[in-house]
Amino acid sequence: MRNIPGQIYLWCAVIIFGAANSVTRKLTEIGASNFVNGENPVSLCNVLFVGNICALWVLVIIYGKQLQLRRLRKFSQQQWLYMSITSIMSGAIAPALIFQALAITNVNNVVLIGRLEPPLTLAVSIWLLQERVNFGEILGALVAFIGVFLTISLPNSWENMMVMQDIFSFGAGEIFTAIASIFLAFSTVISKAKLDNIPLGIYSIYRTALGTVIFFFAALYFYGSHHFMEVFSPFLWQWMLIYGPVIVVVGQSCWLTGLRTTSISQASLIASFTPVTAVIAAYLILRETPTLAQYIGGTVIFIGIIISQLGIYHKNKISTAITTSNGIKKNQKIESKIGFKGI
Repeated sequence: MRNIPGQIYLWCAVIIFGAANSVTRKLTEIGASNFVNGENPVSLCNVLFVGNICALWVLVIIYGKQLQLRRLRKFSQQQWLYMSITSIMSGAIAPALIFQALAITNVNNVVLIGRLEPPLTLAVSIWLLQERVNFGEILGALVAFIGVFLTISLPNSWENMMVMQDIFSFGAGEIFTAIASIFLAFSTVISKAKLDNIPLGIYSIYRTALGTVIFFFAALYFYGSHHFMEVFSPFLWQWMLIYGPVIVVVGQSCWLTGLRTTSISQASLIASFTPVTAVIAAYLILRETPTLAQYIGGTVIFIGIIISQLGIYHKNKISTAITTSNGIKKNQKIESKIGFKGI
């Protein structure tokens, strides 16, 4: 295992993360064919809630040793506040919006529109942190933003394109995904600015735990207690005990292992292929063929990603390597390029 290059671990993680949304949609379709007491046991809310519980269980096993009282007491009230804010945004609000979007629009739209997150993160970093970026990063972000706009606004077929029909006809699913990207972008910037000294394990556990609790009570308030009636269904748990560990244990473990032995530019480049693997997964798992708008928008987004990578490569080539003691800064920097990972 030690002889395996770090890039292989990163590619495995990107494939898993790219397939996550398609797997989520497929699980809900399986649940719809196996109703329990007239309800879908594998509803999106149940998948998010139980998936997070499985994720939290695995995170505690992996990082539980970091949960020491003396360590937690060292955190300031401001750090706890910022951890709570980012946990609610990235652990509750954004996933809930993404899952709601998956329920009403196709996976490819969610994946491609989710690419709003990296350029938004860059823009917010420049605005709030005065982060220095080069022309290539800015140009790449703008091109990717245009690609997302084309994905949302263009018609889905050549016939509609020729008669200028269905232009700017995006729906609620696209709006939910865009709003989720905004929350994730602000969460990433706050984490980078205020939580550099928080160990990755503690941050991950707290974010997952608080996000799960907030989501649960918000769902109870908006949908009622009956919404989680089948949360203890054996049919649901048998799938979640596979889904959660694969996404969390295998995906996150491969990701973190790869990050330790690769540079930021290498990890960033590999992470940029997440939307490509996601589109391929949507076709293989759901037989979801990209539309005209998704082909055009996705191509423009990929061009933007390439331009951004060239800018990042140039910046890393002329700057000194930056390392941190706990690795959270590097992980969060690259995480913003992946987007939502399915849990």
